[in-house]
Amino acid sequence: MELLDLLSFLKASKIKHESPQDSAITRDINRTFPAHDYFKDTGGDGQDSLYKICKAYSVYDEEIGYCQGQSFLAAVLLLHMPEEQAFSVLVKIMFDYGLRELFKQNFEDLHCKFYQLERLMQEYIPDLYSHFLDISLEAHMYASQWFLTLFTAKFPLYMVFHIIDLLLCEGISVIFNVALGLLKTSKDDLLLTDFEGALKFFRVQLPKRYRSEENAKKLMELACNMKISQKKLKKYEKEYHTMREQQAQQEDPIERFERENRRLQEANMRLEQENDDLAHELVTSKIALRKDLDNAEEKADALNKELLMTKQKLIDAEEEKRRLEEESAQLKEMCRRELDKAESEIKKNSSIIGDYKQICSQLSERLEKQQTANKVEIEKIRQKVDDCERCREFFNKEGRVKGISSAKEVLDEDTDEEKETLKNQLREMELELAQTKLQLVEAECKIQDLEHHLGLALNEVQAAKKTWFNRTLSSIKTATGVQGKETC
Repeated sequence: MELLDLLSFLKASKIKHESPQDSAITRDINRTFPAHDYFKDTGGDGQDSLYKICKAYSVYDEEIGYCQGQSFLAAVLLLHMPEEQAFSVLVKIMFDYGLRELFKQNFEDLHCKFYQLERLMQEYIPDLYSHFLDISLEAHMYASQWFLTLFTAKFPLYMVFHIIDLLLCEGISVIFNVALGLLKTSKDDLLLTDFEGALKFFRVQLPKRYRSEENAKKLMELACNMKISQKKLKKYEKEYHTMREQQAQQEDPIERFERENRRLQEANMRLEQENDDLAHELVTSKIALRKDLDNAEEKADALNKELLMTKQKLIDAEEEKRRLEEESAQLKEMCRRELDKAESEIKKNSSIIGDYKQICSQLSERLEKQQTANKVEIEKIRQKVDDCERCREFFNKEGRVKGISSAKEVLDEDTDEEKETLKNQLREMELELAQTKLQLVEAECKIQDLEHHLGLALNEVQAAKKTWFNRTLSSIKTATGVQGKETC
């Protein structure tokens, strides 16, 4: 059937057809990759698409219908392509690659595959083959799912994807390569087991070993390097059919039916055991998922609470930041006003000091000029005294008055008046000089006082600057520290 016909059939089967195996399909859907995100939700997109494909195939292939394990193969295909393409590839594998032959005629072709596997073990792994004979372990007891589900039911998906790729490229005989690879890599462990231990190893320990991608990669390399000729498989197949014909000729029909019945009972028990294992895995997975979901919800609640607390702390921190910014602005404004005031006072004091210095300078200049004028005047008087013969009699060379006795003898009323006048002028000059010196001293005192006040003002301004800077720096550090703690 062409691809378009298959797609049309798939769409039609969803609407018009009912499947006789609908209950079995529904039961298996919930057990197919229950831990995978795409298939874990009951009624989700993954399970819905998987149900449609399995139902469509059961209607499409009425001879085989739906067989247990097909859901795993369909699920693997769904993980790589849309459901229409997955259905087409499933039909291709079942018909063109011969997988459906394993389910026909009471699984006769499947038992042929078991015989071929045991003959390959006898050739490639003879010691393990002998050990299995000793413990009565037959291939159908451990390899059924390998052939019927193409290793999809138990092994990790990244390993299954490689196997499906090889199958699509090389054919169904790839199953023998992978099976022999599994047996070879597990030989040392299997040689130490008894019958029950071997079955448990195949059911539990073997799939766990290949959860490591490195082990899976080594297995696939070993399987690809293993050369199994089609001629040899045909030979073993012919041996099996010859053996079956001989058994049919020699065996009583009742015994044959009894043996077939026992084999079917064993297969049924094995399938029931596998079904119980899958159901246990499903329950365990659901419990684990429920716990994970509860833990996730608790963590989400805790994170929401932490988020609310963090938001509240952030709001408080922002309010504190605004308050500190306002205080900082007020402090800056106050300090700016104080600074402007201090600078104004400094300018005023500097102006006063400059005026005092200018006054003192003018007084010093006047004093110096007065002293110079006095010296000139004294020098003129001395010159006049030296030029006057009468005056020389009363003054010595240094300009001082001679003895009183001699003065009285020489002086007359005119000289007394002149002398008195000179003395008065001299006293006035000395008094003026003393007053000038006093004013100079007073000016220097005032200058020192102003310089002292200026130094105090400068110290106060400097202290105010330092105090404001320290307060501002402390406020900023406190705010930063609070925000840092809240953030942590």
